[in-house]
Amino acid sequence: MKKQKRILIVGGVAGGASCAARLRRLDEQAEIVIFERGPYVSFANCGLPYYIGEIIQHEDKLLVATPELFRERFHIEVRTRNEVTLIDRAASEVEDRNLETGSVYRERYDALVLSPGASPIRPDLPGVDLPGIFTLRTIPDSREIRDWLKTHNAQRAVVAGGGFIGLEMAENLDVWGLEVTIVEMADQLMPPLDPEMAEFVRRRLVAHTAQVRLGDGVAGFEQAGNGGLVVRTQAGARIPADIVILSLGVRPEVGLARQAGLEIGSRGGIRVDDSMRTGDPRIWAVGDAVEVRNSVTGAWDLVPLAGPANRQGRIAADAICGRASRFRGVQATAVCGFFGLTAALTGATEKSLRRAGASDYEAVYLHPGHHAGYYPGASPIHLKLLFRKSDGRILGAQAVGEEGVERRIDVIAMAIQKGGTVFDLEEAELCYAPQYGSAKDAVNLAGMLAANVVRGDVALAPWSGLTDTSAFVLDVRDASEVAGHGIDGAVNIPLDQLRDRLAELPRDREIWVACRTGHRSYYACRLLSQNGFRVRNLAGGHESYKAWFPEGHRQLAGIKT
Repeated sequence: MKKQKRILIVGGVAGGASCAARLRRLDEQAEIVIFERGPYVSFANCGLPYYIGEIIQHEDKLLVATPELFRERFHIEVRTRNEVTLIDRAASEVEDRNLETGSVYRERYDALVLSPGASPIRPDLPGVDLPGIFTLRTIPDSREIRDWLKTHNAQRAVVAGGGFIGLEMAENLDVWGLEVTIVEMADQLMPPLDPEMAEFVRRRLVAHTAQVRLGDGVAGFEQAGNGGLVVRTQAGARIPADIVILSLGVRPEVGLARQAGLEIGSRGGIRVDDSMRTGDPRIWAVGDAVEVRNSVTGAWDLVPLAGPANRQGRIAADAICGRASRFRGVQATAVCGFFGLTAALTGATEKSLRRAGASDYEAVYLHPGHHAGYYPGASPIHLKLLFRKSDGRILGAQAVGEEGVERRIDVIAMAIQKGGTVFDLEEAELCYAPQYGSAKDAVNLAGMLAANVVRGDVALAPWSGLTDTSAFVLDVRDASEVAGHGIDGAVNIPLDQLRDRLAELPRDREIWVACRTGHRSYYACRLLSQNGFRVRNLAGGHESYKAWFPEGHRQLAGIKT
């Protein structure tokens, strides 16, 4: 019989737990032990905001797998409340401390998997340790927040950070009837999105009475005379609160790996190869603590998402058992829901492409209904598609809307994974019935718009260039649409009158054309280009204009009027 392999896993949740279960399926004889310093080995931390909002009523619903299940079904030993404090690579041993008894002991390994996760950022600010200031990462965290809300009659909340968890927490605090203020240091909500797409998110938050302070980080906290809190911001504001949620992101837990001399990458995570192996041939690492390659840009990144962590756990298990599995990197496909709105993205954003030094890319915007317009209840999907200009390869997509957002992003995510192009989206055969979509689905339309650019049928004008362009800006909407809702500096000639009014247009200047969503302006571009004009389309029309230049910010942006 072959020698029994001893595999130790540090940390559970998504990466460690999935690795353990996969190992057992591949090797019935291996001895597998999971060390988890918390009280739970595998739980749904993505569900924690909804447990706080009592949408998920019972705490046990958050438990994905228990130590008993691992023992009885998989013959895997789980030691909760045990913290691995040291790795002795020369001896192939770890040192473990039982947090309940204080006893310390050593365990031998043939293979070691690190899945320590990431910890919430709790900045060293004045008053940060005052009662009523919380982070959210574990079930005990969510329990403490719920108990505080129940026992302190909280009326006002401040959420520091406007990312995924911050927005989900804002919604679930609103469920309790609290007045919520979001304080975000960046100049946009949901920093993973490009700024103009995040504008649709800001509008929804403001419409639901949440106060939003952008470009203003938290500077400190004070105890108020009434027993509450005061949140001080960097701009000098003082915001009263009964509870504060710190949602400032997470840091990879790399202390154990650093102590062991394993390589830590430039982004602060454990550096691994595509089989999730560290520089030590007996040690693997998975989950939120590792750096991963972005499969579109090739850049190293930290992507604390459950989906990649699960895949990494499986690949590490395969590698330990001699299978040639490889992690292909991440697209950072993610979705977030709040106040009836959904925001999702996959692949590269324009921000990440710029950081990577890319220049061969273009973006189209569109705002189609989530199902056929003739069927009642259609609501818009605001979609941005990024693609390579030279060959049409899809680079990324972002979408915001009330319905059907995640389905479209999932389709594009798979297209990116397969190296697809905008021509593939143009030809994609997708489900259609009027209550679900349109004969030309939003995905098809995005592909068609982008394909028109790659084929040379139309050139795009950048919305960012509207502030200093010398181009003639033409709005081809009907006059009734423009009244009170114009594009600053634009001349209005409705599309249906354009052929008869060509003499009013300059031939010595480039013409940038806009309409409401970019459909009619494309027709206008085709008409004008065939009549000898130099013309570009402002993709997405007035809907994109409002996102690029929100009301009240146009003069600050320097738009010519």
